[in-house]
Amino acid sequence: MRRGRAAPAHRHQPGVTEVDVPVPPLSAAQVFGPREDLARAYVGLLADTGISHGLIGPREVPRLWDRHVLNCAVIQELLPPNALCADIGSGAGLPGLALAIARPDITMHLVEPLQRRARWLDVAVAELGLSGVTVHCSRADALHGVLTVDVVTARAVAELATLGQWCLPLLPPGGRLLAIKGSKAEAELAEAWPALQRLGCQAGSVRECGGSIIDPPTRVVEVIAGSAPSSGKGRARPRSARTQQRKARAAAARRHRGGFSPTGADEASPSN
Repeated sequence: MRRGRAAPAHRHQPGVTEVDVPVPPLSAAQVFGPREDLARAYVGLLADTGISHGLIGPREVPRLWDRHVLNCAVIQELLPPNALCADIGSGAGLPGLALAIARPDITMHLVEPLQRRARWLDVAVAELGLSGVTVHCSRADALHGVLTVDVVTARAVAELATLGQWCLPLLPPGGRLLAIKGSKAEAELAEAWPALQRLGCQAGSVRECGGSIIDPPTRVVEVIAGSAPSSGKGRARPRSARTQQRKARAAAARRHRGGFSPTGADEASPSN
């Protein structure tokens, strides 16, 4: 059930068609409580400069609440109190900004590699007055060893195995990666699990959030970080016997052509 009529977004760029900002559904009050006005302001930004910056498609505006903002905000139930969080590939701030609005107790780092998106996030954070949010114009892997958080979130960023490589080094043992996925979450987790184990993960499961608030509920793959993998583990697979034989034949051919180095340098040289 929705309240009232949509209000027009005030476009700031000439030649841009005015877009109606959807009013919040009744469930928004359940999710955001006394900060619902902040959530409405955020939706207004998404429907306005979010479109002109290419972060949100105009056709998504009528679905901003249900499909995007509430869909992301309901995973707050998986966040511990006062959690230190990072949102990877934050883009339009989904889920990072939605969570920061719903949960003022958390600290949120928005990690976005594209400069124009990061600039938009900076402006949005300032306009919304969110003091517990920091924007990093950076790749996630550039923050390895620099940023450590309790929880990493991601939505529509990459496959789970790739997310694991990017996100798990940001987590201590017991830290959690929360990846918002769809109906194929179980299959994706099963496919990625061997790679995640090599990265040191100790557990993984699919969680449903907001079942009493939104329909369908948000499906989240939750991965629990374990100890960091030992040197080389999770980064490169052991060479197969066939690979070793191929490299041995190549080394023998180089020696036969006179390319053998008595120091063994030919065997240490990189191969494609």
